[in-house]
Amino acid sequence: MKKILFAAVTILSINLVAHAQTSKDWYIIGGQISNIGLGFQSGSTNFSLSLTPRVAWFIRDDFALGAEALLGFNTASGFTSIGYGIGPIARYYFKGNGLEGVRKTRWFLDANVGLSGTNSKVSSFPSTNTNGLGLGFGPGVAYFLNENIALEVLAKYNLTAGFGNSTTNSGLNIGIGFQIHLPKSKLKSMKEDVK
Repeated sequence: MKKILFAAVTILSINLVAHAQTSKDWYIIGGQISNIGLGFQSGSTNFSLSLTPRVAWFIRDDFALGAEALLGFNTASGFTSIGYGIGPIARYYFKGNGLEGVRKTRWFLDANVGLSGTNSKVSSFPSTNTNGLGLGFGPGVAYFLNENIALEVLAKYNLTAGFGNSTTNSGLNIGIGFQIHLPKSKLKSMKEDVK
């Protein structure tokens, strides 16, 4: 009987820990890394990288609002492209395990809106740029290593519409992220320790 009770408490504890990180008054601090590339071709080297730091606050269980920034860079022989963006984000975590048979995973939807742009220069061609309203949305899955740290993969469709010599720019982006989940009480105590 004691073994059955111990097993039930253990299973319940694991389930609660996997969902505590997305409770009201918890925070997310982290970001995404995507479009990582380094290529070597005869006479040419290309490099690409996008970073998206973010911070968000759970205003209710499983639903967070916050802000993010984007900085992207892509270069090759005769080609340079810089992307940027800033604006609010929203994220919703679904109940239950994200991946069948893998505990401590959660599916989520991620969306953003804000200012963004892409400016490209190709040698011997006019530059192209799109600057204006940026929208993005897509699904992701988070794997919680422990109560405070999650690794995630996010597939997101991004669209920029506005002005420039190219009025729209869109694409699908797959990023790998690292998020730190902290309760409000932990952030307050960290702030007091700094003082």
